Amino acid sequence: MSENRNSFIEATKPTDERLEALKQLYPELFTDGKLNLDVLKEITGGENPQEERTPSYYGLYWPGKRKAKIEAKASPKGTLVPVHGDGVNEDTTHNIYIEGDNLEVLRILKQSYKGRVKMIYIDPPYNTGDDFIYPDNYKMAVEEYKKLTGQTDEKGNALTTNQKSNGAFHTNWLNMMLPRLMLARELLTEDGVIFISIDDNEQANLKLLCDDIFGEENFIANLVWQKKFSRTNDATYFSTMHDHILCYCKCNCLTNDNGWKIGLLPRGDELPDGYGNPDNDPRGPWTSVILSAKSGSPNLLYEITTPGGAKYSPPSGRYWSCSKETFEAWDKDNRIWYGKDKNGSPRKKTFLSEVQQGLRPNTILFQDEVGNNQDGKQELKALFDGIGVFDNPKPVKLIETLMTIANLDKEKENIILDFFSGSATTGHALYKYNQDNETHNKYIMVQVPFNCDPETEAFKAGYKNICEIGKDRLKRAAKKVVADNSKDLFGKKELSNIGVKVYRMQESNFKEYTPVQGQDENATKSLFEELEGNQIPLVEGWKVENVLTEIILKQGFALDCDCKKVDSFTKNTVYCIKDSEGPASRTTTMYVCLDSKIDSDTIKNLKLDEKEKFVCLNSAIDDTSYARLADKGRIETI
Repeated sequence: MSENRNSFIEATKPTDERLEALKQLYPELFTDGKLNLDVLKEITGGENPQEERTPSYYGLYWPGKRKAKIEAKASPKGTLVPVHGDGVNEDTTHNIYIEGDNLEVLRILKQSYKGRVKMIYIDPPYNTGDDFIYPDNYKMAVEEYKKLTGQTDEKGNALTTNQKSNGAFHTNWLNMMLPRLMLARELLTEDGVIFISIDDNEQANLKLLCDDIFGEENFIANLVWQKKFSRTNDATYFSTMHDHILCYCKCNCLTNDNGWKIGLLPRGDELPDGYGNPDNDPRGPWTSVILSAKSGSPNLLYEITTPGGAKYSPPSGRYWSCSKETFEAWDKDNRIWYGKDKNGSPRKKTFLSEVQQGLRPNTILFQDEVGNNQDGKQELKALFDGIGVFDNPKPVKLIETLMTIANLDKEKENIILDFFSGSATTGHALYKYNQDNETHNKYIMVQVPFNCDPETEAFKAGYKNICEIGKDRLKRAAKKVVADNSKDLFGKKELSNIGVKVYRMQESNFKEYTPVQGQDENATKSLFEELEGNQIPLVEGWKVENVLTEIILKQGFALDCDCKKVDSFTKNTVYCIKDSEGPASRTTTMYVCLDSKIDSDTIKNLKLDEKEKFVCLNSAIDDTSYARLADKGRIETI
């Protein structure tokens, strides 16, 4: 492609710390190692997104790409509300399941979970021509979600599939994926990693798209998963035995000391090739390496006498790889091997217990190690009493293996996100991973409740949509984990994180401000009367719990934060909301009162420090009360 010299700043290896910081925050700004001013204009609003033009830089381009980028930056129009009774262990669990359009849900979660998610795994539609594509057409997301759940478009026509005969076949898929992946990157921790399953229909496009979003330098590997164990002999050309899993990190450890470091796989009981213990060394299995080197100094030329009396010098033109003093120390520590007859050329013993405690993952994930499609299907059928409720679910072992590779910190409660959760294999796998590793990680699953076909086993078994399958799987899997283990899985802790709490996307509880259009005097008068009347800006029929949840999200608190009623306030209902995680600079405690009037005793007893705030209805306080509250600390009104 042609290169516009005026559009680039040479920065192949930026030495300016500001450029490095910019590259970490916005990898998409750098093309072929150069700062791309065209893209900078795009993300800062310096160009009209409606004006499509062919870029002058190398990269993946399609009509509508700029619009898709704008979608990632749009403010959420909806919110989440708790759905009691749809989960299990709802009062104690930190696991979250969300019903809703994942693009809007990601927008909603961004404020609360930016920089908090350690690992993302997604299994999006592969765009085979037979699967649904989320038809984002840049209208209000909640309205689109309602259409999606009914599987009809705005004209009432049934949504079917993204057919290959469609001229915008790839464009539709890319428009769906780009904003979701842009938001996903923002949610990742500095040492976070994302795995994306895909097949050959869109693998090439997805690779270029992820290079654009995550930065080409943060591409880790294209993992090949063997999804089948037998040949399909009636295939037109090749019998497809694999899928791809693209792996990208937020920041890699080569460019950022706090970047992602790969997790090693367990060795198992089988000894690696070359290891043994022929002399029954108490330090365990070992292998041996030669002691000579091709270069060195004169002090590395000396004679070694074996216990059997044989004498050895370095081979002609070579040197010993250690000094005589070091060799004698190793020999005294029984780290030199002379062979079983004690007359062989000396070799140094390397103990398995002293080398890397694990195996570096291969780029090929074989089915006998991580499972295949059939394993995933049988696991799910066994959980659902023999009923096949979902087509081609991923095997639990595959996702568990990816969690190990993700290198989840055992000292933290890492968050694992799956926003194309399908049958919720990722949540099931995390139960198992926590059980096997005695960890306390938590998940967030997101899924649009697509209706089940009436002809499927799932529908006949009573499941109306995919979300009902996913939620039931998580409940069944949670109960099975507890039932299968008589001991406390987590040492001294209770089984507090075996369970799930369900949320559903809906319209915001806050009234949407609609500006007056034209010269409508009655509308203008009504607007001023509403403002002067200090009316509550909440929708009719609002519920305290739902508004609390929306405030929690808007204020950047996690959904599983601690929210309790404060009994010491007797004249008003006041909730104390605490969130210990997230940026150290922001508010970690919030008091919320949604009563229609704030009593003077509440104001008198309220005490706030620098990281606490009080939130109430603007209509609940007059100017005097506001001044008194402001003296207490940070106050925000609705």
